[in-house]
Amino acid sequence: MKSPFKFWLFILVIIGVIASDAVMRSKKSKAARNTSSLSANLEPGKVFYFRVMWNDDAATTATIGWSSELEPKNQKVYYDTVDHGMDVANYASSQTVDFSNQSFEMHNAFVHLKNLKPKTRYYFVVSNTEGSRRLWFETSPDSPDERLSIIAGGDSRNNRKPRCNANRLVARLRPHVVVFGGDMTDDGTVNEWREWMEDWQLTFADDGRVTPLIIARGNHESRDDILINLFATPKGVYYGVNLGGSLARVYTLNTESSIAGDQTDWLKSDLAANASMVKWTLAQYHKPIRPHTKTKPEGDKQYTYWAGLFHEYGMDLVVECDTHTVKTTWPLRPSTEPGNDSGFVRDDATGTVFIGEGCWGAPLKPNDDNKSWTRDSGRFNHFSWIFMDQKQIEIRTVKVDNMDNVESLSDTTRFSIPADLDIWKPTNGEVITIAAQ
Repeated sequence: MKSPFKFWLFILVIIGVIASDAVMRSKKSKAARNTSSLSANLEPGKVFYFRVMWNDDAATTATIGWSSELEPKNQKVYYDTVDHGMDVANYASSQTVDFSNQSFEMHNAFVHLKNLKPKTRYYFVVSNTEGSRRLWFETSPDSPDERLSIIAGGDSRNNRKPRCNANRLVARLRPHVVVFGGDMTDDGTVNEWREWMEDWQLTFADDGRVTPLIIARGNHESRDDILINLFATPKGVYYGVNLGGSLARVYTLNTESSIAGDQTDWLKSDLAANASMVKWTLAQYHKPIRPHTKTKPEGDKQYTYWAGLFHEYGMDLVVECDTHTVKTTWPLRPSTEPGNDSGFVRDDATGTVFIGEGCWGAPLKPNDDNKSWTRDSGRFNHFSWIFMDQKQIEIRTVKVDNMDNVESLSDTTRFSIPADLDIWKPTNGEVITIAAQ
């Protein structure tokens, strides 16, 4: 006869196997439900996950992207300055796919539109056997006399609720463009990227308006070609985009590839050619030069290669991400003179303002590494809302958690501040103003 100890040990092993199997089946069932929820509208023949990018002159070019379950052999963009709804036969122009790829278990296709009219609505439908919904975007003005509205931020990684709140606020505030500083997802899985794309559709307004994107790479995008394949960004993922003609030039830089060499050579050459031709210059990139949380290392390479160029060519504003906290600075000049803090001194006459640092849904981190030149810091889900004209830049930090209470603006009221919008009000004031020199 077997001993009681061996008998009960055998029983415990059997129970453990059954429990483990149940857990695995539960996980598989949950994964299947998640995939099913994402695939509910992804039937073959249909197109989905739309996005519009500005990778060149925003007044005359735009890139329309979308995804589908099938190869985009017969897919085409029909577009016009007149809204014809879903009647593709009446659209004045059409264009076949310029660039396509298969990544993250979906086919991604892009059309690069050129010779567009500035400050003009373009209605479009993507169609093969079945049409998409009718959407539209507006090209940038081509005059520095037009005011611009820009939303800037990044790090939408893990938490869908604040990410969706921020996306819905984009739809309601109707900026001209979103400048996004990387780390869209956490691990870059198929499911995470499909969730991100699904959530991005929340930035579309009720009338079908799509806000264009200017995309930078974060460290959670493990390779440049992820952004090239999903957003048709230029090779290297560093590039410049003019907004409002000669009003502003936005520089997108890549902290996740070699900073010295080709990238810095391009930055210096482009600044030399363009900085004096535009009223304002802005830069976005992922990892900050001087992060405001202690768990992140200093960006000494960016400091060595970029900080001097920013000052030499009068960079007005820099948007940084990565650390999942909130900071604004006084205007800064790189310096090793006595009294400098971490290689910078305050210089209200010629300095650059730095803002960030990426809280579009990523896990929040403490703002525990302030400098003597830090204007304010905090810890909450947010993005920056920037108004720009020839006289000044205005910067507000928008908390996104009370999105439900915020009224929608229109294209004619996009510079109004909705009554219930939760604007951060630190001791130094809720609006940072950079006046034209």
